[in-house]
Amino acid sequence: MCGIVGFTGKHQAAPILLDGLSKLEYRGYDSAGIAVRDGDHPVRVVKSKGRLKLLSEKTDAGHAVRGTTGIGHTRWATHGEPSELNAHPHVSGNISDNGMTKDESDVVGVHNGIIENYQELKAKLIRHGYSFYSQTDTEVAVKLVDYYYKKYNVGPIDAIAKAMVRIRGSYALALMFKDFPGEIYAARKDSPMIIGIKDGESYVASDVPAILKYTRSVYYIDNLEMARLTPGEATFYNLDGDVVQKEAVEITWDAEAAEKGGYEHFMMKEIHEQPTAVLNTLNSVIRDGAIDLSDVGLTEETIRGISNLYIVACGSAWHVGMAAQYVFEDLAKIPVRVELASEFRYRNPLLDPNGLVVIISQSGETADSLAALREAKARGLKTLGIVNVVGSSIAREADNVFYTLAGPEIAVATTKAYSAQLAAAYSLAVQFGRVRGHIDEAEYQRLIEELLTIPEKIERVLEDKERLQWFAAKFANAHDIFFIGRGIDYAICLEGSLKMKEISYIHSEAYAAGELKHGTISLIEDGTLVIGVLTQSNLCEKTVSNMVECKARGAFLMGLTSYGHYSVEDSCDFTVYIPKVDEHFIGSLSVIPLQLLGYYTSVARGLDVDKPRNLAKSVTVE
Repeated sequence: MCGIVGFTGKHQAAPILLDGLSKLEYRGYDSAGIAVRDGDHPVRVVKSKGRLKLLSEKTDAGHAVRGTTGIGHTRWATHGEPSELNAHPHVSGNISDNGMTKDESDVVGVHNGIIENYQELKAKLIRHGYSFYSQTDTEVAVKLVDYYYKKYNVGPIDAIAKAMVRIRGSYALALMFKDFPGEIYAARKDSPMIIGIKDGESYVASDVPAILKYTRSVYYIDNLEMARLTPGEATFYNLDGDVVQKEAVEITWDAEAAEKGGYEHFMMKEIHEQPTAVLNTLNSVIRDGAIDLSDVGLTEETIRGISNLYIVACGSAWHVGMAAQYVFEDLAKIPVRVELASEFRYRNPLLDPNGLVVIISQSGETADSLAALREAKARGLKTLGIVNVVGSSIAREADNVFYTLAGPEIAVATTKAYSAQLAAAYSLAVQFGRVRGHIDEAEYQRLIEELLTIPEKIERVLEDKERLQWFAAKFANAHDIFFIGRGIDYAICLEGSLKMKEISYIHSEAYAAGELKHGTISLIEDGTLVIGVLTQSNLCEKTVSNMVECKARGAFLMGLTSYGHYSVEDSCDFTVYIPKVDEHFIGSLSVIPLQLLGYYTSVARGLDVDKPRNLAKSVTVE
C-alpha cells in the first residue's frame, strides 16, 4: 500500500524522488523518507513523520540533499506506529534517535508489503549479531539482505535472491549497496513495481503516476523477479540469477490525467470524469451496433459453455459484483455467486470446473483478489480480470482481460473506476444474454442503445450537485446514516454507505430494506438520516413502506429515485431525482448523488477527502 520511487541518472535525485512521492501519497501518508547518494560519498537518509510536505520542508524541497542516485518511500503503517524511526528508508547499520544514520551502512532499502515471518527472521539475525532500531518488518528485510551479502561474499542479485527464498509474504523492494554507487536493485513478490528508462536515466516506482512525468516507456517486474538499474539501463533476473528478457510497455495515459486540473480535490475531478470513463469503456467493446468481446478473448463458444459465474473482489469492486449479479441473472439467466476475495480461498469453496471466475480490481494488484485468481487457476477454472491498469499482475495472469478505460484514479475513494467496472459488467451481461439465447435481436439493440445513453445522463446528474452540497452541510454532524434499498438498489446502497464512511468518518450502514425489522430499526432515533434508493419499479413501494416505518420513529428521510416515481416525494423529507434508463443499468446514475453526498459531507467536516485516515488506494497486502 505504500509508495516507492527510485532514480539514478544525471540529474539531482532528491527533487525527482519528492515529486514522484507526491504522485503516490494516495498510497500512504503516515511518514516519508528518502535516501540519496552522491557518487562515492556515504548515503544520506532523511525521514519525517506525517505528510510528505514535512519531508519536503526538511530537505528544502530536495535541493539540500545532493546526489544523483536515490530511493524514496511514503508509508502506510503496518508494522510499527508512524514515526521517524519506523519510516523508510531503512539501513543495515544503526540509526540514532533523531532518525539519522550513525554509521555508513552497506545496504539501504525501502519496502512495500508485509513480511509474515519477520519475527522468525529477526530472531535469526539477532543471533548473528544484528540489532534493531525500529518495529518494522522492512528493517528485517534490509538486514537479511545484508547478512547474505556478507556471509557468502556475493553480489547484490545473489544476496537478494537468497533473502527472497527465506522471506514469506509480499514485498516490493528497492535497495542501494555501498559498494555499487549509481545502482539501484529491485525485487518483488505480489506487490507491484515498474521500471522506467529514458535519456540515460532510470526510474523505479510502485505505480505509474510517480514516473509518468519523466517517461512513458516502462517494464513490469514479474513475480519473484529482480532488477538492476544503472543510469539508462535495466537488467532483469529470475530467482536463479539468470537474465530475463523483457519488452517495454508504452503508457498511453496523459500525464495531466494524474493532476487535479483545477479541481479542489482529485475525488471531485474523478467524479466529473465518469461520463468519459464509462463512454470509453463501453466504446471499447461496442462496435457497429453490437458488443464485440474479441479483445477480451471470450468467444461465443466459450460463453455458451460457462455453467456459472463467480465474481470475486474487494471493497467497491465487490459492490460492482453485487450489482452485476442481479443484471447477469436477469439478462443471461446464469447463476452468479459474488465472493469477497479475502474469504474466497480460505473457505475452500466448491467450484464448478465449467464456471468462470471474474476478478474485479482497479489496480490489478489487490492482494486478496490476486490470491483468489491464482487459487481459481490452480483449480483449473477459466478466469477473467476486469482491471484498469494495463500490465498489472491480474491483467497478466488472468486468462482473459477486460480493461476498463478510466485512466489513472488518484483519490483513495474510488468513483470513476467503479463506474467503468459497472459499464464493463453490463456489457458482459448483455452479450452473455444474447449469445445464450435469452435476449432477442430487438431487445439486444435496445439494451445497447440504453447503455450508450448512460454517459450523457451522468452529466445531467452532475449538473444538479448544488442541492446535494446544501443537504450534506445540513447533516455533516450526523452520528449515524442508514442506506436502504432492494435488489439493485441495495447493491448501490452498499457503495453509497462505503463512500460516506470512508471519507466523512460518519458511521453508516447499508441494509436490504426488508431486513430493517430484523433488528436494525432499533437503532433509529430522532434525527437519524435514512437514505432510500428507490429506482426499481417493482420494489419502490415496498422500500417506501420501510422508510415510512423509520420516519414514524423520528428518522429524517432522503429518497433517491428516477423521474416518474413521484410518490417518493410525498413520503420523504428530501428527494433527489435522476434520469430514467433501463432499470438494469440505473445503478450507474443512482450512485452519482451518493458519491457527491459523501464528498460534500467530508468537505463540510473539514477533512482530507483524497487521503482519508488509515486507508490507502491499493491494498497490496492481506
